[in-house]
Amino acid sequence: MKNVNLPSNKKALFWLSGGHFINDIYTGVLNPIMPFIAAKIGLSMAFATVILTISHIFSSLMQPLFGFLADNIVKRSFIFWGLILSSIFIPLSTLSDNPVILILFIIIGSLGSSFFHPQALGFASKFANKFNPGKSMAVFVAMGTLGYSFGPIISSSITQFLGMNKMPLMTCFGVLWALLMFNFVPKLSLSEPVISKIDFKTAFKRILTNRKLNILNLIAMLKTMINSACFILLPFLWKNMGYKPFFIGMALFAFIFTGGIGSLVSNFVERRIGAANVFYISMITTLPLMLLFVLTYKSYTAISIVIFVVMGFVTMMATPVTMVMAQNVLPEYKSIISGFINGFSWGIVAIVMSLLGFIAEKFGITNVLIFVAVIPAVCSVFVKELFQEKH
Repeated sequence: MKNVNLPSNKKALFWLSGGHFINDIYTGVLNPIMPFIAAKIGLSMAFATVILTISHIFSSLMQPLFGFLADNIVKRSFIFWGLILSSIFIPLSTLSDNPVILILFIIIGSLGSSFFHPQALGFASKFANKFNPGKSMAVFVAMGTLGYSFGPIISSSITQFLGMNKMPLMTCFGVLWALLMFNFVPKLSLSEPVISKIDFKTAFKRILTNRKLNILNLIAMLKTMINSACFILLPFLWKNMGYKPFFIGMALFAFIFTGGIGSLVSNFVERRIGAANVFYISMITTLPLMLLFVLTYKSYTAISIVIFVVMGFVTMMATPVTMVMAQNVLPEYKSIISGFINGFSWGIVAIVMSLLGFIAEKFGITNVLIFVAVIPAVCSVFVKELFQEKH
């Protein structure tokens, strides 16, 4: 088989980025409508947040393992089947009338996302070698973020205007795109610079003992923590204030959409102010923005939403920088490292966040959000270690 040529690389990046967009629509579907699913089934906020964290755990925590398999198999299977599972079972889960079926469908659909991401990121990185890797990865990451932003607005619109029972209509998008990717994403040649046999223990030991990768994983986790806290708790806050599903979906859409714009321009910003400053802005400014949001959300709703949206932009601006820097540390493990940065960080945060609903019920949603925003600002002191030369 011949190596993929330049036009094939461009086409592959287009279809992979589109697949990332479509797949991540499904990962953003449940958050704005979970308060309404919980009301339908009779679940408390605490238990509903546990279900949401289960979704994050299975869509994220398994990604390093699937990344290991993807780096060894070097086939496209995970990309297609991952998207198909996500597109079928996440929409179906909203029809559930009892918690067991709800959780089962969410787990299967979330595993689909866990299949998709590491291999798609690894393939995107390989196909981008002929171009500007930073720019190509920024586009790929931004497409996923933009897809994640459309999930809430699509699901909330269907819920409010058509009824939650129409949610399976969303399935057709994912299945169709998976079939298109199967046709247009080329197979990688065995002569591509891919390691055919990767030792699981060696790979994970090298990754987990690398200090620079540990710091980058920490940064990814802290940014994920902000996103998760906002996406899990704010829909309950707004529902309690009397807002409809569409308002909640639009607010989450705006937050993630501007985050996608932040990811898209990150390479441009990095070239002008440096990667370190991108990290500092992303980690520190979230705290004052969160404080302003808490001070304004009751009396000045429009202003609070603007602040919330700006927070999405700065929080996600460092995402592509984090991914590219991490993959460059140990480039022979691109898919595995992608699984850690893009997935494992979400999974670890999701485990911690499983208690979020219980804590928020006891201490208040806004108090928890402020506490969550303090941690990245404090941990920004570790950024300087990323840029220290070894002696």
